[in-house]
Amino acid sequence: MLLRDGGTARLRPIVPEDAERLLAFYERVSDQSKYFRFFAPYPRLSERDVRRFTHHDYVDRVGLAVLVQDEFVATVRYDRIDASGRPSGEGTEAEVAFLVQDDQQGRGIASVALEHIAAVARERGIRRFIAEVLPANRKMAQVFTDAGYTQRRSFAEGVLHFELDLEPTEQSLAVMRAREHRAEARSMQRLLAPGSVAVVGSGRNPAGVGRTLLRNLLSGGFTGALYAVNSAMKHGELDGVPVHPSVADIPGPVDLAVVAVPAGQVSGVVADCGRKGVRGLVVITAGYAETGIAGRERQRELVRQARAAGMRVLGPNAFGLLNTDPGVRLNASLDPLLPKRGPLGLFSQSGAIGAALLEAAHRRGLGISACVSAGNRADVSGNDLIQYFEEDEATQVALLYLESFGNPRKFSRLARRLAAVKPLVVVKGGRFARSVPAGHAHALTRIDDSTVDTLFQQAGVVRVDTITELYDTADLLAHQPLPAGERVAIVGNSDSLGLLTHDASLGAGLRPLAPQDLTTAATPEDFRLALHAAVDREDSDAVVAVVIPPIGVEGYPLFPGSGLMASEERYGSSFDTAPYAAMLVEASQHAAAAGKPLLVVHLAMPQLVDEINDALGDAGRVPGYPRPERAVRALTHSVRYAAWRRANAETGTVPEFPDIDTGSEDAARRQVASALGELRGRELTAEEAAQLLAHYGIRVLRALPAPDEESAVRAAAELGYPVALKATTERLRHRPDLGSVRLDLVNETALRRSHREMTATLGPEPGLVVQPMAARGVDTTVSAAVDPAIGAILSFGLSGAPSELLGDVAHRLVPATDAEVSSLVREVKAAPLLFGWRGAAPVDTDALEEVLLRVSRLVDDLPEVAELTLEPVVVAPAGVAVLGASIRLARLPARTDLGPRVLS
Repeated sequence: MLLRDGGTARLRPIVPEDAERLLAFYERVSDQSKYFRFFAPYPRLSERDVRRFTHHDYVDRVGLAVLVQDEFVATVRYDRIDASGRPSGEGTEAEVAFLVQDDQQGRGIASVALEHIAAVARERGIRRFIAEVLPANRKMAQVFTDAGYTQRRSFAEGVLHFELDLEPTEQSLAVMRAREHRAEARSMQRLLAPGSVAVVGSGRNPAGVGRTLLRNLLSGGFTGALYAVNSAMKHGELDGVPVHPSVADIPGPVDLAVVAVPAGQVSGVVADCGRKGVRGLVVITAGYAETGIAGRERQRELVRQARAAGMRVLGPNAFGLLNTDPGVRLNASLDPLLPKRGPLGLFSQSGAIGAALLEAAHRRGLGISACVSAGNRADVSGNDLIQYFEEDEATQVALLYLESFGNPRKFSRLARRLAAVKPLVVVKGGRFARSVPAGHAHALTRIDDSTVDTLFQQAGVVRVDTITELYDTADLLAHQPLPAGERVAIVGNSDSLGLLTHDASLGAGLRPLAPQDLTTAATPEDFRLALHAAVDREDSDAVVAVVIPPIGVEGYPLFPGSGLMASEERYGSSFDTAPYAAMLVEASQHAAAAGKPLLVVHLAMPQLVDEINDALGDAGRVPGYPRPERAVRALTHSVRYAAWRRANAETGTVPEFPDIDTGSEDAARRQVASALGELRGRELTAEEAAQLLAHYGIRVLRALPAPDEESAVRAAAELGYPVALKATTERLRHRPDLGSVRLDLVNETALRRSHREMTATLGPEPGLVVQPMAARGVDTTVSAAVDPAIGAILSFGLSGAPSELLGDVAHRLVPATDAEVSSLVREVKAAPLLFGWRGAAPVDTDALEEVLLRVSRLVDDLPEVAELTLEPVVVAPAGVAVLGASIRLARLPARTDLGPRVLS
């Protein structure tokens, strides 16, 4: 588990073989801490105590130990009691008590241990913890007070009495996640800002990996203490850095060890680092999970060994990490250059992509705050860096290259929280399973790419396709205001380039104003006045400046790419870009003051943007693009992210429905348990599905079987005319084009005739049913399905061709809020049909949204509902009617994101 200070510890059950560890631990605890635990002087444990504290039945009595370096640093225990407070195997309450070693107090050990012991207790039917604390033991009292559980507190006979209800609450989950956030951010801070670094594996060969790492740390100007470690060298120096035969021989403390020795030697190095008290490891060494089964086991053992010693691990097979903070200047990577300081934080799952990201940033003059390239991600992952980037004031935009998700639910939660305050831009590799290299398959949590899109959209993640687009977008997001809307003013001295920019904007879904062409004769002053006017327009949200050099000026091609250059004799003197740069600097400052982004599209003027940004210095940066479509893509991402931010500020709520109470939830759970029985999964019948939906206030119109005419007539008499006659077999369902439905049958004669005709034309066993007629409206489909990796997904579309043929379906993660459901309904391209398209009457979207919210609640409450489909859901001008429903149940893996915090 991860502790408050960023260190790690191991938590496990106490077993009889731990007697010696327990005694050694108790000897290290102060007399005061013992007094706080037992409410009396208790200098030593008797044999009976040792047996009692190491022998448990793991049901009514459970003891857990927290270990660092394989030694106990804390214990927590519960004993089940009855209503009178006596030990009992029947009660639902338990007494809980902690003992934490004095020098480990303040690290958050008790808080995390409480989460785990509470989870163990809940699994064993315990619903409440009882704890008694002396008033002087303020730290432990604070642990219980801050836990977030529903609690009662009293004071009697000189003792504080706590009662904690163990059912997780929104508050307890929020407390747990806030602690997780602080701990993970702190653990990354320990890696990225060490006071001292040892490079293990620094050899005499200047071209060796270890020596390269040492040289990169030196050339980057690392501000802390630097050591080289080489087991073959007893003394001396390498590149002016003192050499030691092992980490243990280094005289001062070591915060970070960069490991570049053969895989067979890594275990010994990790052991040395653990004994030395090293806080983190960067393992450059390859030969682990990427090589196969044996390598994966070596990797698991590496992580177990490091975490037992309280260390986080970056890698193995890592490219390294960098921090440009002037107070740190850390380049513990294989990149030879420490980037310049800037607002972009980088994380890459690939060393090659990490190197490419750094090179591209250098080439474009973009500054980096920190960069982590994680290799195999055995421990440190993108989720850790998201936590760090949220806290890091120097990081204004987070950039991630991902190929897979280790914990998609957690990624979604963390990404949404980060995106609410800072842009998160992601390139996602591995869109298709066949594109993933075989050596990487072990690390993948496979998620369909459309699900990834849903996750990103709902979490506010800006998804791009290439590294070029990543930086195009990041440059704009980091250095320009977010646009207030989609309206784009285009000003330039090229009619054609302005038109291309206008077309690209329309194609991207933006709302461009008519381009303003200043002609190639425009002076910088003409540009300045026009750009100011464009910024000042009330109907513009962003401004794109389109700039080309005057045709026929020396130093610029007559036709870009042709190689034909103008001559001074024929066309006059060289073109001076400085006045244009000065004009754009002034215009960008005016736009910034107005809160509007300014972008520059330049043709054959590569030095123009450099001149602008050199003039601006630390005051800002104007993003420049050599092609209009690149500028428009970046602007589109900015517009959509800004819209998400505005919407996220009012995310809405998950509404409560008065008719869905504890009784109806319990009834639904009993029905699901009874329907599944011992089966792993099954499809509910139509009657069962309607019954389950009814518990959540969703009514399905009755449909009675009509295998023959007489059955059809009896069904219609029971339901009341007018009725519909429908075929329900899979091949005919929802296929009115095949004659599978007859509507508005107002009497017995019409029903009999339709039954005979459908029986004759539809073939054997069409599965005919009779159903009451619903009010006419728009046919829609509502569904939910569980992706085991990411959870339930709510989907909406219009029935028939829009959803089935064109894939016009929108998705949201469950549980969905009212605001998210409202946007879901409006997101499909066919949505205008719901709102009065071409003069039709608008339908009751409020009622439709309520159905969606009720479905979201149902699948969130009942994890065994693996698939649910309502089709058609007819949305009329007043009300909705659900005409068909299908539900599949399955035993799915339990969710892990609601349990106690662990390092997976």
